Amino acid sequence: MLSTNDIRAKFLNFFKSKNHSIVASDSLVPKDDPTVLFTTAGMQQFKPQFLGRDLTYTRASTCQKCLRTDDLDVVGKTDFHHTFFEMLGNFSFGDYFKKEAIAWAWEFLTGELKLPKDRLWVSVYKDDEEAYGIWLNDIKQPKERIVKLGDKSNFWPSNARLNGPNGPCGPCSEIFYDYGVNPNCPNGAQCDPDCSCGRFSEVWNLVFTQFNRKDGGVLEPLPAKNIDTGMGLERLVAVVQGKKSNYETDNFTAILSVIKETVKSNSGTMT
Repeated sequence: MLSTNDIRAKFLNFFKSKNHSIVASDSLVPKDDPTVLFTTAGMQQFKPQFLGRDLTYTRASTCQKCLRTDDLDVVGKTDFHHTFFEMLGNFSFGDYFKKEAIAWAWEFLTGELKLPKDRLWVSVYKDDEEAYGIWLNDIKQPKERIVKLGDKSNFWPSNARLNGPNGPCGPCSEIFYDYGVNPNCPNGAQCDPDCSCGRFSEVWNLVFTQFNRKDGGVLEPLPAKNIDTGMGLERLVAVVQGKKSNYETDNFTAILSVIKETVKSNSGTMT
């Protein structure tokens, strides 16, 4: 069974073989970015590159330590959410675009990690016929496992086209692992990756930054298109190790075992 460390190394080595520069994780508290308190995504340290500055490389890959508070209300209630986690990512700064990003994501998941293709679903932005065509015609993903979703789910930043903020943005395509039908799902046979019943785990998000949003929701094509991807290491490990919950993987079992023994020991001394 592949360990968390094995999977992290496999990811970085895979993209090194695709001529990506492997960049170390940035500080959890960004040193040169006053816009955020914590590093919440792998792309944050690459803001200058996304803006066309400091282009010492045009392809990069990282495993970034992240901390998010957005999901505090569901941490501990779902199988997939954390405050602290590691995010695997590959990035292109005006280099490759959708075709390569999609092909390499599929190659890594199904080739390197041997995930069963019939357990993988994808979503695309409802108007992104280019991404839909790549999944359908190049990857040969069955159309019944390609879901078209709207601005909230498959445009990044979420709802940016409609509500802003102005600036670089674009459609995205997400890859999901299907754990099997949830008999308690309220959507029944209509359940798809946009459902929150727990059947699907979002593994990888491929963001195609191709527009500059301007006032009035005008989407101006960017002269240099970028790729920004993010894949939660803990979610991926759960899938690879055949676990339904991230907390059942090798990254957590040793910690939880010590906690249980400590609680048991302390309980005994207090009685």
